[in-house]
Amino acid sequence: MNRVWMSLSVGFCVGLLPIVAQAEDKPAAVDTTADIVVTANKRVESANKVGLTITALSGATLQERQITSLADIAAAVPGLSYTPSTTNTPIYTLRGVGFNESSLGVYPAVSVYMDQAPLPFPVMASHSAYDLERLEVLKGPQGTLFGQNATGGAINYIAAKPTNYLTAGGDIAVGRFGSIDGNAFISGPIAQNLTARLAMTAHHMNDWQYSSTRDDTNGHQDYVAGRLLLDWKASESLRFSLNLNAWRDKSQPQAAQLAALRPTKPTYARANYINEPFVTGNAREADWTHFAVDPYAGAQGSPVPATINLDPMSDRKFFQAALRADLDVASNVTLTSITTYDRFRQEQRTDGDGVAAVGFDLQKDHGELNTFSQELRLANTGISRFRWIVGGNFERSTTLENQWLRYYDNSTSNPTLLNINFSGDLETQKITNLAAFGNAEYELTDKLTAKGGVRYTDSKTTAYNCGYTDNNGYVDILFNFLGSLNLNGLNPAPTFAPIGPGGCYTLNNQGVPGEPFQDTLHEHNVSWRAGLDYKLDPHTLVYANISRGYKAGSFPALAAAGYVGLAPVKQESVTAFEAGVKAQMFDRRIQLNAAGFYYDYKNKQIRGKLLDPIFGVLDVLINIPKSSIYGAEADVTIRAAEGLTLAGSVTYLHSAVKQNPAFPRNFDILGNQRDFIGTALPYTPQWSGTVSADYRFKLGSGTPFMGAEMHFQAGEDAALAGGSIIWPTDPAVFAAHAPGLPYVYRIPSYATVGAHIGYEAADGAWRVMLWGKNLTNKYYITSVIPASDSTSRLAGLPVTYGITFGFKYK
Repeated sequence: MNRVWMSLSVGFCVGLLPIVAQAEDKPAAVDTTADIVVTANKRVESANKVGLTITALSGATLQERQITSLADIAAAVPGLSYTPSTTNTPIYTLRGVGFNESSLGVYPAVSVYMDQAPLPFPVMASHSAYDLERLEVLKGPQGTLFGQNATGGAINYIAAKPTNYLTAGGDIAVGRFGSIDGNAFISGPIAQNLTARLAMTAHHMNDWQYSSTRDDTNGHQDYVAGRLLLDWKASESLRFSLNLNAWRDKSQPQAAQLAALRPTKPTYARANYINEPFVTGNAREADWTHFAVDPYAGAQGSPVPATINLDPMSDRKFFQAALRADLDVASNVTLTSITTYDRFRQEQRTDGDGVAAVGFDLQKDHGELNTFSQELRLANTGISRFRWIVGGNFERSTTLENQWLRYYDNSTSNPTLLNINFSGDLETQKITNLAAFGNAEYELTDKLTAKGGVRYTDSKTTAYNCGYTDNNGYVDILFNFLGSLNLNGLNPAPTFAPIGPGGCYTLNNQGVPGEPFQDTLHEHNVSWRAGLDYKLDPHTLVYANISRGYKAGSFPALAAAGYVGLAPVKQESVTAFEAGVKAQMFDRRIQLNAAGFYYDYKNKQIRGKLLDPIFGVLDVLINIPKSSIYGAEADVTIRAAEGLTLAGSVTYLHSAVKQNPAFPRNFDILGNQRDFIGTALPYTPQWSGTVSADYRFKLGSGTPFMGAEMHFQAGEDAALAGGSIIWPTDPAVFAAHAPGLPYVYRIPSYATVGAHIGYEAADGAWRVMLWGKNLTNKYYITSVIPASDSTSRLAGLPVTYGITFGFKYK
């Protein structure tokens, strides 16, 4: 299907090329030495004049380096980490600030926007990196202008805008694993004062993984995305912009690699589970469940078929509509309204343990996200000495997640627990956020500017969670028995109506099953920022900022034995101290940016562990009362010669827990109660960075070009104290790990290399490019996944390469 979309998209643009001769205006020549502009303060200005650490990548850079995925973006941005998960929910961490939670309906710590329209849940931004003018990454708390849930920073996708001349273009790329990528756009006027731009992208790749135990493959990728922008100048003082985004992704979730075994109930460890081979060193090898025979099918008259399909699959759909209106209410004051609606749906099956057996598999993962948001703000122009913005936000979101977890080959499915084998979980949330904000800058002198901002946010989340089972899952029978035991020793003993398979089984605070967990989290906070910018000279800016940002509290989306495992985590805060410099030197041939920072972290939200007396070690959300992060980063761009650009960046981080979480949430990944003080926060590599070189030169009427880049990252912990947890080895209880991998929850350091070489005809009419990623075929790990009886890891893609042919008429 996506190949058809690609052909239609490119053909559509080619077919329109004959009418471009009617275009009245042509684009001006591009000034390659011009400053990069950003919208960090919700107004267009030079990045060199903004006292804030920003990484901005141009659309040309994104295109030449084949940056299309979330992982590609993270590799190109200093201090940004991308972590995949078995549930396909992306996790961003910026300068060590992130939320390593894979549930679908949770807010991130790094907020994402498309042309200032929010993409409030991480999965919504999965396919936004195409036909862009630029990508901006703002570092440090951005709560005053971008709201809560930006404690780490904000990522802004800036779409390429409609033009007042008719232009069209596209490209086709073919590569390893049968990959085919297509992009196409057409832009120009369609009526007086009305311009439009239509862009599409599609991607297909064949299976790239193979099974460790059978003749089977996995990992094909298929998605298509489109964007329509309409700009209407209704009058000299009133302008409208409509942005419609949509995508559909039917890619197969990546399978994990088995790294370690430690059955919860060793006596009942299944042979087909413990005999699964460990995998390390080869990114393509993995294992997963395909079709499986349900040993309990037919029990209690169950209609469930004997064979169930657990082969990983995904079908995800997203749509966004954003309408922006700008009204000049005075000669230098503009009223801006941004109205956004987001809708997301998914159906998935994922394998969570890296084995062919049915140990921790989601047979069903249904999700729904709906968001309506409204921003209204008033701002003056940027040419005044006193620049200000005031406004307010409203957001209403609903989330739904319904999961079926199958585990009849897991050791917890045994006679002592009545052979439980199926746990379902239904969670819904209703979220309402109200906020008011203001931001101001004042030039005290020609060189010194004072700045400050504040935002008040009121947030309310109402959650409903019901754990249930099916007719042959036996969990209802187990919890009816547990409820009859009067586990809390109440006098008189509580009574309850026995639950059936669809009843909510989680034990309430009196130890009784049958009631869904329902709770409301109502919080408010005040984010703020203050700082000074000082111009040492026209090309050097020194800045210092103090800011505080908040991330909203969150409910877990998981099944739990008791209410204690479903309790929410409260809001976290980061107070950041930062100072930096931006300098252009030697006639703008060198651009140097550097900054140092210290983050005081309160109540950091993290996925931790709870030692359950019935099921052992279970996932739970926890708050780390106190922690800190400090570090520094620098990047330099050198125009070493005509057409030759060298660039490099480096980020240093040091994170540490300063106060332990309270009991019973102070257990490590193995279920040991321990002291975490001094340990690093997960996914905070001490060192990371990039190095790149690009060269372009004239040859006749065309321009050959070439470039290479390297991304490196030091080792990092994938869980609290992951770098100090040595996996136990005991053949008597089947505890083992992959050879040479005692620190299962420590992700080793790695470096990847990419390159490209090509030729562009005069005026960019056509181009051809050879490209490659991970050219050394480096085996590296991106995430570690704990399950009940096992731990697995996700590996990065092996070497990929291809050729791209593109065209453009302007």
